[in-house]
Amino acid sequence: MTASIPPPWVLRHPRRPLIALHVPLAAQAPVYTSLGTDGSPLTDPLPAILLAAVILALQLRHSLAAARGERPAGWRWSLAAILLLTYAPIWLLGLNWVSISTLTLASTLMLLRGRPRLVAAAAQVSVYVSLQLIATLGTPGFSVWQIVILELYAVVVPSLFAAALAGGARLVRLVNELEAARTELAATAVGAERIRVSRDLHDLLGQSLSAISLKGDLALRLLAKDTAAARAEIESLTGVARDALHGVRAITRDQHTVSLRTEIDGAAALLGAAGVDTRLDVADLPALPESAQSALAWAIREGTTNLLRHSKAGSCTITLSRLRGRIRLDIVNDGVRIATGQGPQHGSGLAGVAERAAAASGSSEAGVHDGRFRLSVEVPEEVA
Repeated sequence: MTASIPPPWVLRHPRRPLIALHVPLAAQAPVYTSLGTDGSPLTDPLPAILLAAVILALQLRHSLAAARGERPAGWRWSLAAILLLTYAPIWLLGLNWVSISTLTLASTLMLLRGRPRLVAAAAQVSVYVSLQLIATLGTPGFSVWQIVILELYAVVVPSLFAAALAGGARLVRLVNELEAARTELAATAVGAERIRVSRDLHDLLGQSLSAISLKGDLALRLLAKDTAAARAEIESLTGVARDALHGVRAITRDQHTVSLRTEIDGAAALLGAAGVDTRLDVADLPALPESAQSALAWAIREGTTNLLRHSKAGSCTITLSRLRGRIRLDIVNDGVRIATGQGPQHGSGLAGVAERAAAASGSSEAGVHDGRFRLSVEVPEEVA
């Protein structure tokens, strides 16, 4: 079993890059304001820093909620607060403070829906452009083309920054959903592997234990009559147990393969040892894909085990036939219990036969027909 590769750091901590993206966008407004980049005199940076910290906290509240696919409780009040803290201090801190509106625009995109979102976003961009125009006209020396370029900048850059924040929150949400899907797929794979091991062990050990029990009883009966024959049966029993142990180890490593011809021969020998008159009609055994051969081989193994464990059959017929590109296996025995009309021959083993047949694009059916129990499996002769 190969070790799973841990996901990258960004996938394990998707919120940290999102938080880091907010910090420089929130820091630019206090820097511009305190340095007076619009030509205003230097000011005390503390008020701007405190306001920016509050706006950053509100925005992170909105962004982290959006990353979870929801809106935070009381979002209308927090949106109103961030709008007020963005635009009201402009008259006190100067036009440079409007750069903080990038965060506010991101909150608008995250919290509002439909037409209100478009209207509110357009209104905020318009305010930003208008304030930028006022600042530009108040500074001499700008040509018309420079003013046009600055206005385009005022439209494009804040919109891109706000879209980056909203997109980052959406990306975090998708990453979380991806990780949840990855965890679910891993759990599904583990469950499927458990089912496979359980099914294969049931089918393998069912026949092996039945053979061991049968040969052990036969050896006990022969001990008083034919010591050599009893010894041969005990040796054969040991071989069955050894093969079963090897099969269990192979199943746990998903390396266990079954041969259709081997299973047919083994079923005939086991049924004969149990005193069941067995007739085989499998002379024209076709070359089949591995999945189809495996499905038929396991069906023969389970059908044989089912017969030995749950019926008192005196005769059994195993038939392989080919018809219109499909191979059909029929296992028929006369061990049906007349009182119920349908013996306890249905269980997890036959469910495993159905699963394997379906995996090979085939089908299976089990039931009583004309007083005899029939297990039928059909698989395509070629891989679909």
